[in-house]
Amino acid sequence: MGIARTTWDNSSVGNRHGDWLRQAEADLRHARHAIETQDFEWSCFAAHQAAEKAIEAVLHRNGIDAWGHTLTTLLGGLPSPGRPDEALLNRAKMLDKHYIPSRYPNGFESGAPNDFYTREEAVVAVAAAEAILGFCRIQVG
Repeated sequence: MGIARTTWDNSSVGNRHGDWLRQAEADLRHARHAIETQDFEWSCFAAHQAAEKAIEAVLHRNGIDAWGHTLTTLLGGLPSPGRPDEALLNRAKMLDKHYIPSRYPNGFESGAPNDFYTREEAVVAVAAAEAILGFCRIQVG
């Protein structure tokens, strides 16, 4: 897990930041739809995925290759002038907590993830992802 600088430049065909951002938008749509179908755990996970892919878009746009799924680590790998403020980092920290427990029953002492996730949590997760995508759209330009 971590950030690695690469040698490709931003204008090369190897830079697929637009693809990453488009998939982030699709994941965000899925997160919203999962709220409508009351799949709140999947909404939270899809919100995390949307944010992760949007951050990857920014990293790729800057010629930075990233590995891992921790949003706060990925955001920390952004170049200094484009780093987010504390409020956005806190949203990323909240989404980081949904990466594993939203999908696996062993994230809880007993029960399945869909026993524990609520509409309110999903709405907050989607809002956090929307904020991160907004930030990333500006960074990508």
